[in-house]
Amino acid sequence: MTTEDKGALKGLASSGVEALIERLRDEGVQVGHAEAQRIEAEARREAARIVRDAENRAKAIREAAQQEVDALRKGGEEALRIAMRDTVLRLKADLSDRFGDEVKRLIAAKIEQEAFLERLILEVAAKARAEAGIDAGQAVEIQLPKALVSPEELRRNPLELREGSLSHFVLSLAGNILAEGVTFGVAAGTHGKGIRLALKGKDVHIDLTDETVAATLLAHLQPRFRAILEGMVK
Repeated sequence: MTTEDKGALKGLASSGVEALIERLRDEGVQVGHAEAQRIEAEARREAARIVRDAENRAKAIREAAQQEVDALRKGGEEALRIAMRDTVLRLKADLSDRFGDEVKRLIAAKIEQEAFLERLILEVAAKARAEAGIDAGQAVEIQLPKALVSPEELRRNPLELREGSLSHFVLSLAGNILAEGVTFGVAAGTHGKGIRLALKGKDVHIDLTDETVAATLLAHLQPRFRAILEGMVK
């Protein structure tokens, strides 16, 4: 092989190697570019997934927090409603009790007044003569409170007593109704303030005391008072 041939072969080999290197480099660049695009796409997908997961978790946290807030608000509203209901019930009960106490106080004060007792005695004496079975031979005794009239005073002459006193009034009245079976006495026990209507010889009596009168009035007035409260306090 001549020197020229050797030089040609050497030049051909050199250009072939360069071409191969160039081709490999181009292919490497293309492969690297494709891999970079793949990696970038994968990264974008992963980032999108992470964002979606974060948004879903944030949404779940917000919903859970809202549910807790709603539950707390509902529980607070229910507790407030119950507290208000209980307060209204206590207020109604307190007002009803105070009304009852006031009625009892007024009755007790009224029944201590001799003028009121005199009217009560007149009314009871009239009822006793008309309705207590005196026509059948039963004697009725109107028993007075020991604090106002003593047994000794009832045995005295009305003229000896101070005019205008309850004892004087009772003895003056007794003279008119004794013949009709109605007598006066003093209550043996303590049955409150007021008078007692008793059938002699029988364990039968009717108390017209502050307690019984107040109880009778309250049985009639309390329902009406509660109805008024229902309209005023809700």
